Parts: sequence; C-alpha cells; structure tokens
Amino acid sequence: MPILARGLAAGMAITLTDTARELLDGKNFATVATLNADGSPQTSVVWVGRDGDAVEFSTTAARLKARNIARDPRVSITIFAFENPYRTVEIRGTAELIEDSDRRGQRAINHKYIGQDPPAEPAEVVRVIVRVTPERVVEFSV
Repeated sequence: MPILARGLAAGMAITLTDTARELLDGKNFATVATLNADGSPQTSVVWVGRDGDAVEFSTTAARLKARNIARDPRVSITIFAFENPYRTVEIRGTAELIEDSDRRGQRAINHKYIGQDPPAEPAEVVRVIVRVTPERVVEFSV
C-alpha cells in the first residue's frame, strides 16, 4: 500500500503532484472537511475543479461548510478515483471564499461533471467558489 506525503510548513503553498492533478481533473468525487465552531469536524461530498495548483468547488454562502471556512479557513479534501476508490489523494490547505455572482464557477463545475448548466437559483442566493491553496498532499493507492 504505497503512501506518499509531501508538505511544507503550515501556510506555505506547494505544487500538486501528478496524481493529485489527475484525480482533480477527472470526474471524481471529493469529501471536504471543515471545522465547526466547537472544533468538531463537518464533512461534505463535493464536485471539484482545479485552477493551476488550487482546488476549487462551489457552494452557497449560507451552507455550513462556507460559514465554517469564513471562521476558520483550514480544510482537508480527499479525492478518490471513481474507478478505484482505494486510490486517493488528501489535500490539506487554506481556503478562501470568492463570490461567484455570475455563477461562472458553478457552471464550469456542473459542465465538467454532468455536461449541463446547474438548475436556476433565486437571485438572493449568494454563491461562492471555495479556493483551496494546498499545503500538504498525501497519496494512497492499492
């Protein structure tokens, strides 16, 4: 069971591995972990994209994961290969919330996974792109 870990001191960005890039570029699901106010973990399954070495996903500002990130930007994202869930990459890093007022980020991720625009949302829904700068990458495969 090969495991590869790369990382630097907290707060320092690193480049993604080829395996991480491959899993992020595919139609693979990811689980994002954030920290609740009481320190307990909160996880969500998300669709992910990549912009260079940053990981991105879409959510609304009202969702718990976005509220958690606004308070504490430390996150962990685990991506697993659809065809082999024993091939995974964990990316730990710092997230930022970027308003997606034109829904461009949301549309791009929807098109990547299902090839169509997302369903319409009420105008008052504030959509954000969560952009994660990786600080540690851990790969696992069987």
